[in-house]
Amino acid sequence: MANSSNKTLACRSFWKAGAYEVSSTSNQTLPDGLESFDFDRARVHPKFLHTNATSHKWAFGAIAELLDNAVDEICHGATFIKVDKTANQKDGSPMLLFQDDGGGMDPEGIRQCMSLGFSSKRSKTTIGQYGNGFKTSTMRLGADAIVFTRAVREGQETMSIGLLSYTFLRRTMKDDIIVPMLDFKMEGGQLVPLVYTCLEEWDSSLKILNEWSPFSSEEELLQQFEDVGSHGTKVLIYNLWMNDDGLLELDFDDDDEDILLRDQSNSNTGWSRFHKEIVQHHISHRLRFSLRAYTSILYMRKFTNFKIILRGVPVEQVNIADEMKFKKVVTYKPQVGVDSESVTVRTTIGFAKEAPVLGIFGVNVYHKNRLIMPFWKVLQEGSSRGRSVLGVLEANFIEPAHDKQDFERTPLFIRLETKLRQIIVDYWKENCHLIGYQGSTGISTKATPQKAQPQKSPRPNMASPHDSSKYGANRDNGQENNTPPANPQAEDEEVRSMDSVDPNMIHTLTEENIELFSRREGLQARDTQLRQTIAELEKELEEVRTKSAQIAAELQCRRLDPSLNNFANQNV
Repeated sequence: MANSSNKTLACRSFWKAGAYEVSSTSNQTLPDGLESFDFDRARVHPKFLHTNATSHKWAFGAIAELLDNAVDEICHGATFIKVDKTANQKDGSPMLLFQDDGGGMDPEGIRQCMSLGFSSKRSKTTIGQYGNGFKTSTMRLGADAIVFTRAVREGQETMSIGLLSYTFLRRTMKDDIIVPMLDFKMEGGQLVPLVYTCLEEWDSSLKILNEWSPFSSEEELLQQFEDVGSHGTKVLIYNLWMNDDGLLELDFDDDDEDILLRDQSNSNTGWSRFHKEIVQHHISHRLRFSLRAYTSILYMRKFTNFKIILRGVPVEQVNIADEMKFKKVVTYKPQVGVDSESVTVRTTIGFAKEAPVLGIFGVNVYHKNRLIMPFWKVLQEGSSRGRSVLGVLEANFIEPAHDKQDFERTPLFIRLETKLRQIIVDYWKENCHLIGYQGSTGISTKATPQKAQPQKSPRPNMASPHDSSKYGANRDNGQENNTPPANPQAEDEEVRSMDSVDPNMIHTLTEENIELFSRREGLQARDTQLRQTIAELEKELEEVRTKSAQIAAELQCRRLDPSLNNFANQNV
């Protein structure tokens, strides 16, 4: 067994791991005569692996990249992606496991995967496109990653193993990225090595894998394929990063069915305990630290024959639009470009089901089915305008940043932001009375419930998805035009609310909603008081038991030694 202290980095904090010096006389050759072999390598300094991974500010963003790779394999037959914790065979430390049953990678494919900046994905539907996600994501989660993949191409079954080890490169002071790989093929029912140059090179790669991976022999490495099936990929990330307190960034212990981010704050200053509890149970808060919550909304459309299995339990997908009430759809036609095809974007908007008690708000923006910006605060916080309003849209007409957690602030994105702000403001003005707020006229819903929801006739003959007009251009620039265009070729189309509500019931429902939450708060306070009373009674009972035990012991001593009774009588 290798000495684990020699196989880990001195600094296990991700944000500090890139700060190290390389000697000006750094080895240009490999130990043990390995310099004579032409290893698969990206001609980039090892420091770049860390620098490249800093594009992921958030560990869950890195995990999402690896999930995307499996989702892109659905077209090749993938039906699941497993995310779990497992143990390093050498030192027992935790490792992060990703395993899918997609098409796998042949020897050429794994080399493309582990090279920097290469991607063969050119589909309009696949999520990955930059050829950088595997490197940035694995290196953001841990210092080392090993890949096991099995594929069948043109009737030939191959198995490949690749090691991307920041620890190996750092500890041996390499100034180039060396990626040792092993390839096998099935020949006559037997597994035989695929040797491209000479057997010595293959043996040298095996030696590095045995020394720096969690496995100490070729047999242990091949055992990892036993549960892969006829095709698929398994990724193990080890030497996981720690925080400044020396604890793993990823918390595997507090929830056996989840992976949590350890350092996420749960404080909501200025809120009552009751409102804190409601907010902390809402997905908009839990996704910050719960991988199960985040992955439940990571993809806009629910899968039909694919599952994300987190620590042995499938993730139940959540459609944010299903978490709204008084829903409405607004169609938006952005001005993409002169030579670009016409684009139509449908934004579903509504109040959170918990409104008005829950004040969370924001727009969930997806790109090619993948969540990029969860609960984006288009409006500033602190204002009641837009309170409890949620939105969902798929913006395929703009490109996400490389970490897929944001969009570049291009003019097109700024116009989208302006448009969404206007959509939310208009929706709030028209519908805030539905959750007990005063409308723009200042007339309270409670005072005149019958007038709270004016009935408007729908617009006739709304725009075709491919039409545009001067009116549409004004809307795209964030300018409000309250006069419907004479030309039916308008930029956006408002679809009436999908919830049928009797205006006369609005006041009653709102009052009942508030009353139920108030009763719940009262019951919770009473429950807390009862728990405190029980704790106090249990403490008193324990004191009585202790005193009784002392008296019983004293009586027993007196029975055994009569002289103590005589002494007690004399004192009396």
